[in-house]
Amino acid sequence: MVQHPQGVVLAVHAHPGARRNQIRHDPHGALRVWVAQAPEKGKANKAIIALLANQLGLRKSQIELVTGETSAHKRFLLRGLTVEETAARLNALPDER
Repeated sequence: MVQHPQGVVLAVHAHPGARRNQIRHDPHGALRVWVAQAPEKGKANKAIIALLANQLGLRKSQIELVTGETSAHKRFLLRGLTVEETAARLNALPDER
């Protein structure tokens, strides 16, 4: 997680085609996101944005995919948040077990 002039850039490891949508911290501190949508024509990326918006209390328009359009390793810009605010919201999410 890095502060950006417009908000925070958040690194995510994506898992498209999952059984259910969920966000978890892995044991190494990374953020992992599972979405049911397949990685076709940006469907999974849109689903990740919707899930992040819902879980972090943001509007979808506040989240932009910065890098990783076709990669599992993605970076999203979360507009209007600080690193501290983002960390607090992410800490409320469950850990991966």
